[in-house]
Amino acid sequence: MTRIVVLAGALDTKGREFAFVRDLIAQRGLQTLVIDFGVMGEPAFSPDISRAEVAAAGNGDLATLADGNHKDEAMRVMAEGLAKIVRRLYDEGRLHGMLSMGGSGGTSIATAAMRTLPVGVPKVMVSTVGGGDVSAYAGTKDITFMPSVVDVAGINRISRTIYTNAAGAISGMVSMEAPQTQRDAPLIVASMFGNTTAAVDHARSLLEEAGYEVLVFHATGTGGRAMEGLIADGYITASLDITTTELADEVCGGVLSAGPQRCLAAARAGIPTVLVPGCVDMANFWGIDTVPEKYRGRKLYRWNPNVTLMRTSVEENVAIGAMIARAANESRGPVAVLIPLKGVSMLDSPGGEFWDPDADQACFATIRKNLRPDIPYIEIDANINDPAFSGQVARTLLDLIAQSRQEA
Repeated sequence: MTRIVVLAGALDTKGREFAFVRDLIAQRGLQTLVIDFGVMGEPAFSPDISRAEVAAAGNGDLATLADGNHKDEAMRVMAEGLAKIVRRLYDEGRLHGMLSMGGSGGTSIATAAMRTLPVGVPKVMVSTVGGGDVSAYAGTKDITFMPSVVDVAGINRISRTIYTNAAGAISGMVSMEAPQTQRDAPLIVASMFGNTTAAVDHARSLLEEAGYEVLVFHATGTGGRAMEGLIADGYITASLDITTTELADEVCGGVLSAGPQRCLAAARAGIPTVLVPGCVDMANFWGIDTVPEKYRGRKLYRWNPNVTLMRTSVEENVAIGAMIARAANESRGPVAVLIPLKGVSMLDSPGGEFWDPDADQACFATIRKNLRPDIPYIEIDANINDPAFSGQVARTLLDLIAQSRQEA
């Protein structure tokens, strides 16, 4: 099967660079499909998909965009159009990898399209912003960023090497195939923090013994979004959301929030889900000096030199509990909420630094009060990391999976 690398870029300003990369990829025996999303000058060479087609897919008028007075509108239209075309090409089997090159604008347009592709599809972005914080461009997808070092403007002794490396990278990715196992086990996702490692490790071992493959995500904001992205993409059989700490950061303004939609992907996908208020005793900030002034009088714990934890309050736990109850209530599949009465983290245990039964009970009571009557609410007289709790979490999830299969 001939593998196709899609090249997408502004051929009016960067056509020479894309022609250079196109020819290198072709030398590797791969087919290329070039998409032009420039809007100003004429393309340096004829693409396979024109800028007019991209603009039309984004419901825009190319003539209007090309007058130079609507740059923001041009960015939006071309990003939307490219995203639709790229996803269509993938669905048709005409895209096996994607490469783009550009500055911040081109990076924004190209990565919007890359984010429509499933995890595992090779995506390489040569960018002037590649050496900085690219989280907004990457989202939850596996986009490989290559700093362009110099601007993507001409072929010189530096850029020639960068472009050649990029062509080699996408060619190698597209040409490689992952080794196949005899049988891929159904996938379960689990959320984890350092403070719930023991719980997740124990539950994961029980689920693996039952024939499942468990993908563990660090609940750092990015981790939660990546987990929910895979759920939304349809890869996941069930969710063991035992570490919902990102909700605490959302409520408190911490640095590890995954946004207000956290926990809702599994609910909307209708997959079997166990929800636990894990590590909701803590909101996260960077070094101690980064903690907002309004929180300086709160209980703080230096987890390491770069991370400071703040104990959440009664009021904050009420808000967190309401978010967990909402996620459970919106679930279209089997769901259960499990409560560790002796603490929601390693620090939140009797005698521990964050032990605060009143704050914990505020969260638990809010969940119980707002939960749909048909959803199991199970309290266990143990800490979240006790085997008695983590074992029950795993068994409950297995029961929900069995229930889901019976209802199918």
